[in-house]
Amino acid sequence: MTDIIKSSKNSIPVGETLQPSATTKKTSYVPHHHRRILCIFPRYSRSFGTFHHAYPLMGVKAFMPPQGILIVASYLPKEWEVRFIDENVRLATRADYQWADVVIVSGMHIQKPQINQINELAHRAGKITVVGGPSVSGCPEYYPEFDILHLGELGDASDRMIEYLDQNSERPQAQIRFETKERLPLTEFPTPAYHLLNINDYFLANVQFSSGCPYHCEFCDIPELYGNNPRMKTPEQVVAELDAMRQSGNLGAVYFVDDNFVGDRRAAMKLLPHLIDWQKRNGYPIQFACEATLNLAQSPKLLEMMREAYFCTIFCGIETPEPDALHAISKDQNLSMPILKAIQVLNSYGMEVVSGIIIGLDTDTPETADRIIEFIRASQIPMLTINLLHALPRTPLWRRLEAEGRLVFDESRESNVEFLMPYEQVVEMWRRCITTAYEPEFLYERFAYNMENTYPNRIEVPNSPSRASAANIRKGLTYLANILLRIGIFSNYRQTFWKMAKPALKAGNIENLIHVGLVGHHLIKFAQDCAKNEESASFYSQKVLTKVRS
Repeated sequence: MTDIIKSSKNSIPVGETLQPSATTKKTSYVPHHHRRILCIFPRYSRSFGTFHHAYPLMGVKAFMPPQGILIVASYLPKEWEVRFIDENVRLATRADYQWADVVIVSGMHIQKPQINQINELAHRAGKITVVGGPSVSGCPEYYPEFDILHLGELGDASDRMIEYLDQNSERPQAQIRFETKERLPLTEFPTPAYHLLNINDYFLANVQFSSGCPYHCEFCDIPELYGNNPRMKTPEQVVAELDAMRQSGNLGAVYFVDDNFVGDRRAAMKLLPHLIDWQKRNGYPIQFACEATLNLAQSPKLLEMMREAYFCTIFCGIETPEPDALHAISKDQNLSMPILKAIQVLNSYGMEVVSGIIIGLDTDTPETADRIIEFIRASQIPMLTINLLHALPRTPLWRRLEAEGRLVFDESRESNVEFLMPYEQVVEMWRRCITTAYEPEFLYERFAYNMENTYPNRIEVPNSPSRASAANIRKGLTYLANILLRIGIFSNYRQTFWKMAKPALKAGNIENLIHVGLVGHHLIKFAQDCAKNEESASFYSQKVLTKVRS
């Protein structure tokens, strides 16, 4: 192409990527023009991980605030007006688009249709559009109609993008790409713009401490997107973010969205005393949850500190109980000690384990479903994210299957993988596992185990003003009333529910009753929908079950 796009400093041929010069240092850009920036986070399609069945019980609208775009909103020049809309809470309106000069969108691969539709709506209003985040960074080709692509993490590309938006008020004639070469250190990240949202709209709050993971699991794109050497925020940053979140709403639990909370164990050891001190100063107002590798069970000192900081839930990507399968997907870190023993160790520190499970691995056999169900029974893990294998771009799995001619792009399928077993048989294995796992009596048996053997191992937190505030009491009573009404009277598993609820009520164990009621309801209802073929078999499912709005 011969068209030329003019920037303030140089001329860039259309289709080339705008790069900073080698000597460019990060500077705080001071804009010369006023801009109105509309930051939109697109809707998720319903899936296991959205916890949508629990929302009516809680009066919330979405799962977690989107950290990435909130950081971008905070990073933009203070002189600009910024409006944030999470379309999982409310849809952007025509008036929102008309207000804006620029529309910025971010999201994951699963949100691709919604991301592109936001672009279309913004272009109808004549607005400049920008897309950033993990999906476009992994697959820029997914977004051919956007005006500007921001590839990679916050950094030099972000500064040049801001400069471009300041100096150009019209849509470019052809797409421009800004690609990060020098990432902004996490120690310089701003506090996400929590003031632009109401934390009470969300099932969980969240915080990021680190980025990257030292492992190389075959199916995971984290190492290629964010690196193998975890980068960290300072403990002071994390504490400041917790304070900012508390100002935006009434927190109940905070999830560390790190790819691996213990990817750098020394850094985690430095953070935990600050979390313990924060909890003590504030009267233990929240529970913490995180994602970590199963070999955390071999670090007793770290576990003791996490217990004192009130980490109550830990997600472990166990993936499969079969050692040969773990080795085949490069997940050998799960083999450093027996899996069931590791789970027992984590339980002994009061941490309820949540497990990832993948079905459709090359090592699967017709007996795999039986072994997974037996593992669920033996491990007593209540919640497991049971998904079909899906190949993500920029992963070793994608490259291997591409070389083998085993990638399939068909929206009638649940996965883009050509399994070694017959497709329908694999889907039926998934359906059998998830419906068995969340059959009400079986699920409540596992919750009962944790109520007896895991939850009592947590520290006794004080009955502080933060925990016993009027807002918390109202929230707890609302949750309890909705659970007793919607589950105890109107659900189709109410008899099973009352077997658990009556002893808990008699013992005054209200907090655990609410936890089991909320989480269990979503799991049971989701599995019942799966049995009717009304839900997807994978978070990244290709099969279209719901329509994007027109």
